[in-house]
Amino acid sequence: MAIEGPNPLISTQKSSDSGLQVALHPLVLLTISDYITRHTLRQQKGPVVGALLGQQNGREITIEHAFECLLAEAEDEIVLNQTWFEERLQQMKDVHKVPALDLVGWYTILPMSGPQPVHLPIHRQILHSYNESAILLGFHPTAVLEGSAGGKLPLTIYESNYEAEETPLAAGEDKEMKDGESQLALRFKELPYSVETGEAEMISVDFVARGGGNATAVDGTAKKAAGEKTETSSDKGKGKTWATKKSDEQDTETSKADEQHILSREDEELIASLTAKANAIKMLHARINLIAIYLQNLPPSYISNVVPEDVEPTEKKYTPVNHSILRSIQALLTRLSLLVPADAVAFERELMSEQNDVNLVSLLSTLTQSIKDVRETGRKFAIVDTQKTMKSKSERSGGPWGGGGSFNGVIGVGDLLT
Repeated sequence: MAIEGPNPLISTQKSSDSGLQVALHPLVLLTISDYITRHTLRQQKGPVVGALLGQQNGREITIEHAFECLLAEAEDEIVLNQTWFEERLQQMKDVHKVPALDLVGWYTILPMSGPQPVHLPIHRQILHSYNESAILLGFHPTAVLEGSAGGKLPLTIYESNYEAEETPLAAGEDKEMKDGESQLALRFKELPYSVETGEAEMISVDFVARGGGNATAVDGTAKKAAGEKTETSSDKGKGKTWATKKSDEQDTETSKADEQHILSREDEELIASLTAKANAIKMLHARINLIAIYLQNLPPSYISNVVPEDVEPTEKKYTPVNHSILRSIQALLTRLSLLVPADAVAFERELMSEQNDVNLVSLLSTLTQSIKDVRETGRKFAIVDTQKTMKSKSERSGGPWGGGGSFNGVIGVGDLLT
């Protein structure tokens, strides 16, 4: 159950200055979403908990793989099944040896407010037994249900530290000074992270995204109902034979029409590519409109160097001037000249000249190949003609072995066949 008000497990100190840099790979997100989907559809009981594998080099942590964990209940607390977990962790280490991966943390489902007391036993178990600097990745299903498309990923990564527990005092009350160490409590701090993708992951994520976007559910109830109707009508007698055949023909036409609507793999790839390009164009158009609106709402002195005298001052609220944004817009306009040539006529002339050169080279290559084919044909024709001449001479002399004459040439393949 989520805690109302400020979460006591979240550190009240300043943001994390430990310098930890977390690099998250998309394969981990696919694994977590797959586990949560299976857990929900199968209506399994218990929390969603899994381990995170990666590398830790100094203050840099990479999260590259994940796997689900088996839980156990001990002293009214939910913890990891230690025997099963150690065996599975060793198996994962044996598989991922290059590069060598190790346990860097764990993941679970969290509310937007952050970790809850029920999550502390598992975190303490991992800290004490496996990794003293383990991180926690919290997935927020409520953020997914809200449907914030194009926004932040519905997850948060936390690091844990032991901090002195401070008891809140009443207003005006003095704090009693005691000797000895203060009691330490486990607190969590949010960590910034970045998403890193390898080439193999880019291919797999793109394939999964295309498959998920084009996935369709096949409904077989209509065909079953049609089949039942056909069987019922056929049992009524011979008088319904014509109606049965007609219904079968209609079912066949319906099935053919359904098959025609099924897209091939090439069509799906083409649709996915066109959709991605259309979305990119829409995004570019929206960003250009945003820049135009920003410039239109600037004070007149920033739009033009000279302000007309007949312009009366108005009470219009202008956009606050941000010189950093203006410099970025000016840099963008400066780079446009690199994309659009200054002398369009000369550019088109040069482009046409290069295109003609390419076409000329292609034509010369075609002519060369044609001449080569003609020479090969002439050579073969000369061989065949020579063999025919030699065969005719041998026949006139009384056979190839010269029954009454002499041997005048080399025996060819045609002579042996005849």
